[in-house]
Amino acid sequence: MLLQSNGAAYLCNTERNIFAMNDFTYLNPTKIIFGKDTDPQIGRECAAYGKTLIIYGGGSAEKSGLLNRVRKSLDAAGVQHCEMGGVKPNPRLDFVYKAIEKIRSEDIKLILAVGGGSVIDTAKAASTGAVYDGDVWDFFMKKASPKGHIPVGTVLTIPAAGSESSSSSVITKEETNDKRSLTSDHHYPVFSVLNPVNTFSLPAYQIACGASDMLAHLMERYFVNVKSCDVTDRLIEADAQTVIKYAPLTIAEPENYDYRAEIMWAATVAHNGFLDLGRGEGGRGGDWASHQIEHQLSAYYDIAHGAGLAIVFPAWIKFVSRTNPDKIIQFGRQVFGVNEADKQQAVNKTAEALENFSKSIGMPTRLSEIGIGREKFAEMADKACACKNYDLGVYVKLTPADVEEIYNIAY
Repeated sequence: MLLQSNGAAYLCNTERNIFAMNDFTYLNPTKIIFGKDTDPQIGRECAAYGKTLIIYGGGSAEKSGLLNRVRKSLDAAGVQHCEMGGVKPNPRLDFVYKAIEKIRSEDIKLILAVGGGSVIDTAKAASTGAVYDGDVWDFFMKKASPKGHIPVGTVLTIPAAGSESSSSSVITKEETNDKRSLTSDHHYPVFSVLNPVNTFSLPAYQIACGASDMLAHLMERYFVNVKSCDVTDRLIEADAQTVIKYAPLTIAEPENYDYRAEIMWAATVAHNGFLDLGRGEGGRGGDWASHQIEHQLSAYYDIAHGAGLAIVFPAWIKFVSRTNPDKIIQFGRQVFGVNEADKQQAVNKTAEALENFSKSIGMPTRLSEIGIGREKFAEMADKACACKNYDLGVYVKLTPADVEEIYNIAY
């Protein structure tokens, strides 16, 4: 059944006993401190915990003056602190090990991640690993579950991953080309400072990668087979439209505070768990196959996660639409205004619209564009499915052969 409201078309499920909205319990304990005058609050928040380890990435936080402002805020609040820099994109397990050693030797009471998703994910992994007698990688290999943690706070500099208020962490083990995710309630930061001004120095490429990442987070949640989830469908569509509108504007006017604020909040909302509710097993859900497929690309070739997602997602859409096109057609209509009557044309136009958005912000849309050949496709496909015990995807369940074909479509 199709309803019209203010000129927009909406799918309405009339078979309410089929794929009904799932039960859920929701709690997100992260305190969000948002705005342009929030940096001085960092020290006061850290003071509630004690000795603080600042973790950050490269030199951008230092060059921008942010790290100095963080230090001054901690000093003003009387917080003893030490530092570790050098977190890389696609964060590495070896740095997590070093951070765990530092936390233990310095008797750290709070980890303060100053950076984007890679820095925050590193802090999360170290926070649970520091109170575990075994190898923290056990958690990512699903051999054990976290039972405790050192609190984590964040000062966000790159709106993208949404890790500033999520329960997830993604870490790469370089020796084996394994990029693994871990979701745990122990990963929620206790507070996150979101100051859009701290993103002004980001180059256009990082803005674009971030937009691609947050849009992918929304699409992963959107593509489920639960029919009775109209509230979160509408919320996801709205957030997706916000990303699509403000990413190009932010690139064009990098010091426009309003544009930065919209993008920063869109990223947080996309991945704080609220848009999962009622959509899958246990009340939370999403497909997440495209993320696993991309994780292999960034593990093997060290490409930016957002760039990989810009390539993978249209290919995934083209493949899964062969057996399950309806939700893709709905997304195309609601988000991109695709109104083709023919189902296949609607799917094609939706994939094309997604690719055109990626191109408009400077993202690649083919593996061949970034020099990735076909030689590892079968190996990566097998590993992507192995990460989920060969049950990859929810919207359409994928085999290794399916994933290999998606890589080929993306080529």
